Amino acid sequence: MKAYSADLREKALAAVDRGVPRQQVAHDFDLDPSTIKRWLRLRRVTGSVAPRPIPGRPARLKPVLDAGLPTQLRATPDATVVEHCAAWEAATGQRVSPATMRRAIVRLGWTRKKRA
Repeated sequence: MKAYSADLREKALAAVDRGVPRQQVAHDFDLDPSTIKRWLRLRRVTGSVAPRPIPGRPARLKPVLDAGLPTQLRATPDATVVEHCAAWEAATGQRVSPATMRRAIVRLGWTRKKRA
């Protein structure tokens, strides 16, 4: 889920600063009241309402899989996920877990349906 823009955050908090009740601001900006409360606390602690960075390390294989996997899927559309993992490792030298391969295949829009 993407963070709300800094502009929206500033507008909503400016309305609260003008004295508009939080419930009304939440309704007007289509926000949850707890979101406004969280933004007020963030501004009080940090002095800014900029969104915090997304926690966790960035995905290493996602860009590589998204770029190279469609060719492999077109070449062997009936292969299982495990077979795709083995083919990927043979072609690139990168080992990929079946779970990662499944997520990449789903992200690319391929289905599990195989030929009879």
